Amino acid sequence: MISAANCYTIFNRSIDDYHKTDNVDTPIQNPYPENSFEALLYHKNWIDTVQWHLEDIIRLPNINPTEALAIKRRIDKSNQDRTDRVEQIDDYFLAAFKEVVPKAGTRINSETPAWLLDRMSILMLKIYHMRAETLRSDASAEHLAKCQTKLAVLMEQKTDMQLAFDELMEDIGKGERRFKVYRQMKMYNDASLNPMLYQKK
Repeated sequence: MISAANCYTIFNRSIDDYHKTDNVDTPIQNPYPENSFEALLYHKNWIDTVQWHLEDIIRLPNINPTEALAIKRRIDKSNQDRTDRVEQIDDYFLAAFKEVVPKAGTRINSETPAWLLDRMSILMLKIYHMRAETLRSDASAEHLAKCQTKLAVLMEQKTDMQLAFDELMEDIGKGERRFKVYRQMKMYNDASLNPMLYQKK
C-alpha cells in the first residue's frame, strides 16, 4: 500500500513541475504511467496547483470584470475536476481493500483516504508558498518572522497528517477501521438540480 511519504513526493513533484513555468495555462505533462495510482495523484495535485494560482489572480484589485468572470467559471470547473479525481482515488482504495472484512464493532472513519489525501495535497501547496514567503528579499523582518512561524506549524501538520494517513491505511488493512464512499452530489453544477438553471428553460 502506498505510504504518505510517497504521496508527498508525488505532490511535490507536481508543484515543482508547475513552477518551472508558473503559468496557469501550462499543459500538464504527467510523468507517471497512464492510469497508475501515481498518475492520478499527480493529476490531482496539478489541478490543485493551477487552482491555487487562479485564486490569486482573481483577487487582483483592478482585474477586468469580464476576465474575473471567466476565471470564476474556470475555478468552478476546477472544483468539479478536483472532486472527480478524489472519487477516482477512493475507487482505488475500495478496490485495494475489497478483500478486507472489518472486525465486529469496527468504527467507521468519517473521512475517506482520498479526502485525507486531498487535504495533504493542499497542505503541500501551503508549505511551498509559505516557504517562498520566508525567502523574500523585499519583505520586512516582521513579515519573514511571522511566515517562519506559520511554516513551522504547517510542517508539524505535515508530520501529523503523514502519521494519520499511514495509521489509517494500516487500520483499514487490518479490519480495525472502515470507511464508506458517498459520492459528491453537487447540485449547483447540475442543470436539472439548480433551480436558477432549470427555471430558465
